[in-house]
Amino acid sequence: MAEIWLLSALFASAFSSATLLPGTSEAALVAVVLSGQTQWILALSVAILGNVLGAVVNWGMGYYWPQKPRDAQSPYMQRAARWFERYGIWCLLFSWVPVIGDPLTLVAGLAKVRLLPFFVLVLVGKSLRYALVLMTLSSLG
Repeated sequence: MAEIWLLSALFASAFSSATLLPGTSEAALVAVVLSGQTQWILALSVAILGNVLGAVVNWGMGYYWPQKPRDAQSPYMQRAARWFERYGIWCLLFSWVPVIGDPLTLVAGLAKVRLLPFFVLVLVGKSLRYALVLMTLSSLG
């Protein structure tokens, strides 16, 4: 029973970390794995699922925004828009990057990127990031 609560907290952390809210999903993933109360592959899967679904929320907010946002955007949104203009949808592979990644997913929605390519690119980027976190953890001890 404790495992379900632990994984639920991990999911919530990963989900909120992928939205425009602050979060620390990498630390939560490491803590869950180090607790030894669940298998690492299950913890990894839950973190990836939560983080990708949080990014889908950002995409949806942008995609279904009723009008174009005004030019008075945050510097993070402006930077994300420049990345998106320069690199296109491929920049979504970097949706895991702190500070810039969350605005990238919102900009993708504003740009009306279709959900399937968005989902695949974000899934690949975020999966590689979490896998790297766990590989680094295993190499430490």
